[in-house]
Amino acid sequence: MTAVAIFVKTPGLSPVKTRLAQSIGSQLAEQWYVRAARVVTEIADSSSIGPVFWAVSEPEAVKHELWKKRPVIEQGGGGLGERMACVHNHLVEQHGSALLLGADAPQIDPAWLQQAALWLENTQPRCCIGPARDGGFWTFGANRAINLEHWRGIDYSQADTLLQFRRKMRRHGEWLTLPRLSDLDEIHDLTNLTDELVALKQPSPGQQELLEWMQQSLIGLVRG
Repeated sequence: MTAVAIFVKTPGLSPVKTRLAQSIGSQLAEQWYVRAARVVTEIADSSSIGPVFWAVSEPEAVKHELWKKRPVIEQGGGGLGERMACVHNHLVEQHGSALLLGADAPQIDPAWLQQAALWLENTQPRCCIGPARDGGFWTFGANRAINLEHWRGIDYSQADTLLQFRRKMRRHGEWLTLPRLSDLDEIHDLTNLTDELVALKQPSPGQQELLEWMQQSLIGLVRG
């Protein structure tokens, strides 16, 4: 079984999509983020690979209204590496393998998550990664707990984050690489993200609804 943790920040408790907000305003940026997070959750549920958790960044968000419809776990303290390690290792110990997802790549195909889970269902150490166009990654999973030191010393949210991460994690078994996706950090990312949603062969209801909302609410801002 592969447990899924969707990493989220809570609007009103933490800044959300700050670079995007500089272009479209905080209100629209937060609306997009919450919608996208719900779509990612819908896709994770539909993949049926294991339990799906919200991994919240703020301790006070554990009982927040936004996250009340499913199990919530805290990311813990420290930088992103430490927080991913905390959540990942906890879920591996409880469920055998874990898949960490960001909330800002709603164009995931559930078949990719199923492929990842099948890959991780192995007696040998294995990892999987989903590259992002900005040089980072939209998912990481493994079927072994990984020492905290291997999550540290990486410059996250940089153009070479994926390369640094793969280098640090290279000794943790065989790797599966999933399709590369765009996440929405800045307004110029919107075109790629929209194209990837349009390209889905069988979009979920949530993906279709999000696409229509984006076309109505955001596309004009890019063209303007």
